[in-house]
Amino acid sequence: MDKHKLIEMKNIEKRFPGVVALKNVNFDLHAGEVHALIGENGAGKSTLMKILSGVYVPTAGVIAVEGAEYPSLTPKEAISLGISVIFQELSVIDSLSILENLFVGKLMTKKWGGFLPTVDFVAMRNSTSEILKQVGLKARPDALVATLSISQKQQVEIAKALAANAKVIIMDEPTSSLNQTETEHLFQVVRCLRENGVGIVYISHKMRELRTIGDRITILKDGATVRTIQMSEAASEEQIVAMMVGRELTHNFKRASRAGDRVIFKASGITRLDGKAKGVSFDLREGEILGFAGLVGAGRTELMNSIFGAEPVASGKIYLDDKELPLQSPYLSIKNGIGMITENRRETGFMENFEIWRNLVIAHSMKRSSLRGLWGLVRKREEMALAEEYREKMRIKCAGVQQMISTLSGGNQQKVIIAKWLAADVQLLIFDEPTRGIDVGAKNEIYYTMRRLANNGKGIVMVSSELPDLLSVCDRIAVFAGGRISAILNASEATEEKIMMAAM
Repeated sequence: MDKHKLIEMKNIEKRFPGVVALKNVNFDLHAGEVHALIGENGAGKSTLMKILSGVYVPTAGVIAVEGAEYPSLTPKEAISLGISVIFQELSVIDSLSILENLFVGKLMTKKWGGFLPTVDFVAMRNSTSEILKQVGLKARPDALVATLSISQKQQVEIAKALAANAKVIIMDEPTSSLNQTETEHLFQVVRCLRENGVGIVYISHKMRELRTIGDRITILKDGATVRTIQMSEAASEEQIVAMMVGRELTHNFKRASRAGDRVIFKASGITRLDGKAKGVSFDLREGEILGFAGLVGAGRTELMNSIFGAEPVASGKIYLDDKELPLQSPYLSIKNGIGMITENRRETGFMENFEIWRNLVIAHSMKRSSLRGLWGLVRKREEMALAEEYREKMRIKCAGVQQMISTLSGGNQQKVIIAKWLAADVQLLIFDEPTRGIDVGAKNEIYYTMRRLANNGKGIVMVSSELPDLLSVCDRIAVFAGGRISAILNASEATEEKIMMAAM
């Protein structure tokens, strides 16, 4: 097979006000190759790919596409050159159908009566059906994207790239919302694309995935290239991580546990109107981290949304420090000391048109306000100081707290969200997939923060699809299946096999 060079990025630099995001970075991609790109959040991976896809203009350097050199690209030029991107944060349009998402801006047409161009819905529907089979999504082409789960929306993103007939596909954390079966199917699609000469840039923090699917690997750190090597020559996972973060990492966060017997939070008989939680009861003890495991669609997130007051319940009660709390709204939950780090940070975690400081202090301001937030909501000088304090505590990489949150890396956005709840001093904090799309270094920081909070008397609940993480972080693990808790395992007895048996 022809393995010619599709992409070559030479001496790329990118500067933002107060921040050097990329420094003299070189990167290339061959036809029929999966080139893995790794590094901590903030290392420059997404910035480099945004330059390749035309979202950013490089401060210096050259982009060569099949030998033709460009000082920069526009998004339209990148698409015309066969460069397609699946960003970590979903870009599907919820109000459109799957078919419309696949062909937005590039409708198929036919000549009606031999001369009048009209939209060819039949051809688009047939093409959509075929592509959906390729990505393993069992849904009708005219299904509204808003009705799909996060994992299904991710599959629509992959289908969009296939519909564009791209020569280069950039996959930024493509499996972050997929279960094991969906991930294996994605790998089959990737292998098929590779055999057909498509070049794939694969960004992931999951080392096992990279070894399974990658041909080469490039490591970035602090905006610079550390090394590019063949995957077959790659060192151990621990050595690769050390090159990424420059330090040893902790793998067991239970060693510092101070879990006791006093119950600080209790849920009793939680039943949702839609049946996604059915009579769920559990308690959370002082100093412990309680994990929730289960397959995608088991109802874990729906349960947590109801506890936070974001979605309605048919019946059930919750108690925090023996005080019964209402299950009515997120505002009342915040006022009563409950916070939630949601599964999809871009949709429900932060306000992307606000600065870091506004996002960081909003829950604190709501908690102390009165008249449902109409009184005492804004005290700018005090709030700016509070934001700066928690920026330092969470080690958020930014030019300053007045920087727009949308310009941060995914890991630093997640740190802002966690800092928001720390600043609000909530008593119960629910972490729903807290490290999705987060690098191993940032994972360690977040898990260390969770353990510190638990040891300081906060109630911590963690929902995660990453079984190794649950096993290394949690004191007990509740396994969810079909809207119910099928088992609660102590850390000392829990294994991946036991968890999966209970989940199925």
